[in-house]
Amino acid sequence: MQAELLEISQHLGRYPPFEGLPEALLDEVAAQVQVSYFKAGTPILELDAENHEFCYIRSGAVEVTRRNGGLYDRLGEGDIFGHFGLMRNHRVRFPAQAMEDTLIYFIPEAMFHRLCDLDEDFADFVEVDRPRLESAVESRKRENDMLATRVRKLVTFTPLLVKANASVQQAACQIRDAQRSAVLVLDEPGDRPRYTVEDEEGKLWQVIGILTDSDFRTRVVAEGLSPDTAVSEIVERKLIAIQSDESVQEAMLCMLSNNIHHLPVMQRRSPVGILHLSDVVRHETQSSLYLVNSIFHQTSVESLAQLAPDVHTAVIRMVHDGADSHMIGMALSAIGRSFMRRLLELAEEELGPPPVAYCFMALGSIARNEQTVVTDQDNALVLSDDFDPALHDDYFKLMAQRVSDGLAACGYAYCKGDIMATNPRWRQPLSVWQRYFSEWIEQPSAEGLLHSSIFFDLDPVQGEDSLVEALQDLVSSKAPQHPRFLAAMARNALGRKPPLGFFRTFVMEKDGKHNNSINLKRRGTAPMVDLIRVHALACGSRAQNSFERLDDIDRTQLLASGVSDQLRYAMEFLSMSRIRHQVIDLENEQEPDNNIEPENVTSEERHHLKDAFQTLSNAQKFLKFRYPMTR
Repeated sequence: MQAELLEISQHLGRYPPFEGLPEALLDEVAAQVQVSYFKAGTPILELDAENHEFCYIRSGAVEVTRRNGGLYDRLGEGDIFGHFGLMRNHRVRFPAQAMEDTLIYFIPEAMFHRLCDLDEDFADFVEVDRPRLESAVESRKRENDMLATRVRKLVTFTPLLVKANASVQQAACQIRDAQRSAVLVLDEPGDRPRYTVEDEEGKLWQVIGILTDSDFRTRVVAEGLSPDTAVSEIVERKLIAIQSDESVQEAMLCMLSNNIHHLPVMQRRSPVGILHLSDVVRHETQSSLYLVNSIFHQTSVESLAQLAPDVHTAVIRMVHDGADSHMIGMALSAIGRSFMRRLLELAEEELGPPPVAYCFMALGSIARNEQTVVTDQDNALVLSDDFDPALHDDYFKLMAQRVSDGLAACGYAYCKGDIMATNPRWRQPLSVWQRYFSEWIEQPSAEGLLHSSIFFDLDPVQGEDSLVEALQDLVSSKAPQHPRFLAAMARNALGRKPPLGFFRTFVMEKDGKHNNSINLKRRGTAPMVDLIRVHALACGSRAQNSFERLDDIDRTQLLASGVSDQLRYAMEFLSMSRIRHQVIDLENEQEPDNNIEPENVTSEERHHLKDAFQTLSNAQKFLKFRYPMTR
């Protein structure tokens, strides 16, 4: 093969969408390439001109504009353009001109369509309605073998069933005789039966809950109840279940999030089995679920602290198994909550029962189920309005200190901004919290906006959930009614810009410690979370997770069609890039951080990062117009 053609083939193979093509096909493309040189300022493709070639930038820089002359994109080495027209009517829709002296590879239309026909990934990359960032994220999902294992493969027995009017003794005997550890409870169908089962006589029953061997110990024996007590009196009518075609990973996350060891498995509306913690642990060695189970068996802060390295092992395992950022964030957040819950249990064992009702509240990334390896602790205490500082605050001050110090020992750094329950300002009765939240919304100030961006991502961890749920309700109902607050939050969300500098490069950090790197949290995921939060507040969403907030935003049609999907793919790619680079640090026995260095970024990742940052930049610009300032 001629040296010139070999050089063309090798250069194409370094950049998407060509990097996945076999060498023989790359050589075929190289043989048909026409090379043209353009001086700075000269047009390459003119608006509405006929075009039958696919353009690839070998060197130089190209500016692509819209029909109205507005900037569409700036491209550099390895970027492509001209394909939109090839896939429509062969007319140039986005004119292009050289910004500096530029060398272009022109690939004939017939070869372009041949590549689309032969390689699905190539077609996905260039397809008009499947941007390359979406193609990259979806391709990773297809490669994830772990998620292919369905829950139904782990179900080995049909579930035991007992009617609500049966006695607890009858239910216990049923569990004993079948050598199981749980039974599902049936009752007469209500107005909105969610799960149903048909008995031998054809009558329908509703599955209302589950009783485990642990429930019999704690709710019957420990409470001294009679064996004749009806099952209906002790069962918690709150069934958490999973569908049989869900993945094992989803089952694991469901158990983690709800701190349960038994998970009923449903096929549509009917129960087909009960998954136990041990079933998943056998399937997922070194899993985050196994770690959570270990956390609740520890009896001291010292023994909890010894589990900190296992958190790193779990996240490395998940990344290598192909889990996405949503799953990893949920798992790490569940681990963090488990540390908090166990520390709270240990504190209560030491200090005695709490003098009034309370709820320990998680804030920030853990509340959004978006925690990563690099994290600190953001938390607060919501207390019953029966709280009397003179009588009760010493207890809760000690509790907060025990938890905060314990979390620090387990690898969760103290919050530099002092957003912790150890701060008396963030250890208040519900009525005070409601006043805080109302003032921040009704009278937005710089300090209030900062607090809103932290405290409006909130989730109960331990105690009376209703105390925190009351605050969630307040935010979801009040925020949409205050456009001045939304506009102020939107302006606040523009404070951190994506690192898009001169088209081919990224703006690097210059803070001394991380010179010539990009902070993916500060420049990427954090501003993305901020702008999604603003839209979620506007549509009254009660969701905390960014992806779930996007679902709510999508349902309200607050954004133009397709925009929420663009944000979703950008968020996923930025989050996974951040997590993967943290795992690289862990595997190299270095302290993980949020920074990536250009030399550790592949050409493919560079292109996808640019797309993600551009999506973020466009979404930030829209905020100004969607939420205008009012007097």
